[in-house]
Amino acid sequence: MAKKNALGRGLGALLDGADTYLAKEVVSSINEIEISKIVANPYQPRTKFDEDSLNELAASIKEIGIIQPITLRKIDDDQYQIIAGERRFRASKIAGLTAIPAYVRTADDEGMLEMALIENIQREDLDAIEIALSYQRLIDECKLTQETLSERVGKKRSTVSNYLRLLKLPARIQKGIVEKTISMGHARALVNVKDSEIQLMIYDETIKNDFSVRKVEEIARKYNEDNNSFQPEEKVKNEKFPTEYQDLHNHLSKYFQSKIDFRMDQAGKGKIIIPFGSTKDLERILGILDQLDV
Repeated sequence: MAKKNALGRGLGALLDGADTYLAKEVVSSINEIEISKIVANPYQPRTKFDEDSLNELAASIKEIGIIQPITLRKIDDDQYQIIAGERRFRASKIAGLTAIPAYVRTADDEGMLEMALIENIQREDLDAIEIALSYQRLIDECKLTQETLSERVGKKRSTVSNYLRLLKLPARIQKGIVEKTISMGHARALVNVKDSEIQLMIYDETIKNDFSVRKVEEIARKYNEDNNSFQPEEKVKNEKFPTEYQDLHNHLSKYFQSKIDFRMDQAGKGKIIIPFGSTKDLERILGILDQLDV
């Protein structure tokens, strides 16, 4: 039997903005639901849960309890399915809780998907591509128009449109957004270039030369004004380095067992970049730096 909980905060405070849509049909009281009776949402758009982050949340739950109740739907007399709050649910199990505070409401499968996607969009750690993909799923699978979608998520229609346009970029650029190699500002500028090959050329030049968003906007504008003509920036050539710096470059590459990017301008300013191919490779490089006591 679900029992009442005296905790009563507004849904806006509890779900960080998801109340715009969810609050319309959620009951006003909060129930304590046994964790053993709760199952995961098969429509959960979030597939990755960081273990360290879950353990930190579990420690917090042990200390102060659940501040933000999850949202469930009742699927039979003795079972509930998560609509929003799977991360809190998982952390509560780690913390050893036997019950968790929750809003309980009714929803069909399409409504479940819609609410799960909308709740997912409220997270602060989403990258721009994850948001764009969630928007696209809401349009495709929940039959929402961009206008209705903008109302659901509390964003301007132009904002929704800007995110969706990112999905038109080549896969390599989308990956760069996810990995934070470039910002959404860079990506929005690249969208304005219609030729995907030129987009990739500008993307590579942006990474190579550490272009600002304004610089990429300028390149894109110039490309469109010059009848779709693009001339890559001149590369900084290592062969212009004095011999001792070229030797240093080679020595660093050998020492770190990685192709070091050594850049220097005519004024003697520059940077040394140590690339890594994986988390394991990063740990290897950090181990070398630890030995240097830097």
